[in-house]
Amino acid sequence: MSQETIKGDSIPLRGEFTPPGDKSISHRAVIIGSLAKGMTTVNGFLSCGDTLSTVNAMRLLGVPIEIQGNNVEIKGKGLIELNEPEDTIDAENSGTTARLLTGLLSAQKFFSTITGDKYLRVRPMERVVKPLTLMGARIWGRDGGKRLPLAIQGTKLSGIRYELPAPSAQVKSALLLAGLYAQGETEVIEPTPTRDHTERMLTHCGVHIERNSASVKIRSGEDFKGAEISVPADISSAAFFIVAALINPGSEILIKNVGINPDRIGAIEILRKMDGFIEIINKRDESGEPVGDILVRASTLKATEIKGDIIPKAIDELPVIAVAACFAEGETIITDAKELRVKETDRIKAMTTELKKLGAEVEELDDGMAIRGKEDLIGGECSSWGDHRVAMALAVAGTRAKGTTVIEGGDCVSVSFPGFFDVMRRLRG
Repeated sequence: MSQETIKGDSIPLRGEFTPPGDKSISHRAVIIGSLAKGMTTVNGFLSCGDTLSTVNAMRLLGVPIEIQGNNVEIKGKGLIELNEPEDTIDAENSGTTARLLTGLLSAQKFFSTITGDKYLRVRPMERVVKPLTLMGARIWGRDGGKRLPLAIQGTKLSGIRYELPAPSAQVKSALLLAGLYAQGETEVIEPTPTRDHTERMLTHCGVHIERNSASVKIRSGEDFKGAEISVPADISSAAFFIVAALINPGSEILIKNVGINPDRIGAIEILRKMDGFIEIINKRDESGEPVGDILVRASTLKATEIKGDIIPKAIDELPVIAVAACFAEGETIITDAKELRVKETDRIKAMTTELKKLGAEVEELDDGMAIRGKEDLIGGECSSWGDHRVAMALAVAGTRAKGTTVIEGGDCVSVSFPGFFDVMRRLRG
């Protein structure tokens, strides 16, 4: 594992940059492009550990995929012409790969297996296996199908009406992919709206989907054609620099070409509520996704309460929002975020443990954190816990700490943001 060193002492961030492509959209572009008939071209693709797991999986299913930098060409095979894989599909650290492909593979005419690395093998799979089983899927796995590896014997599925017990875009997407094949109509009802990239992309490619504020419906249909897909920059990656600019006096940055999907901008809503100066300019639409540029200026933040419907819209950004709370006036309470415990690591425990090493006043709650803001932190030695978002959040905290912060295992940022530390150094001069 590598170490990354962050020099603190509140150096302002200045300049502009474009973050890597959106990870969630990049995953879906590869899967949906593979199921389309003919050529799909993807521009702005995020080529990282997680998305390459999806690429390798689809190649094992017989789909020709060529990657040139941030551009991808996919020679889609259509819905029914995927090949039985000759080997186990390794999703490595990618929960999106494992869960979405479980839905897709359940409807095929062949046998397949999915596994992952030691972190992914302890993450819950029952949330996707259970509804797929209700559709008729035949899935076996460790711990009664609750954990990877999974063995899947593809079969004919039937559409169902399924109410998600908890918000999950991955489960919703797995059911929609299965619904492309299932007899009749598949309806997924959400307790709280989650990111809708799958629905938007399928619609962009010509698939008929019915959507309202509470549910999404899909029917099995004929093949759809490939399309050109532009992937915007990832709002989750942008969030780390938004917070870094907000907490370091004298900072002003412009983050360009960022996806501003309404179901993904919870972090911006929260940070604005904390009195952060964040302005979205040059708004536009690309491949069915809203895009804009984000102007951020250093701000004096105040504490807030973060709970309820905003949580699914900011779930991946909560680690860095916790960092912002460390410098906000008053006590910030985060609740209803138990989902953080089953991410790449237990992010509640990871963030409370590591922020305390830097002198933060933070308390671990069952479903969140309580954070009392203070003027400064003190640099120290931290662990990434092998989690890219924990590593980047700690790096942001380190920018406002006195002295130097060392992050053990910082190279895990390559999972979603290759070059993260280079961008941080450039913006800080």
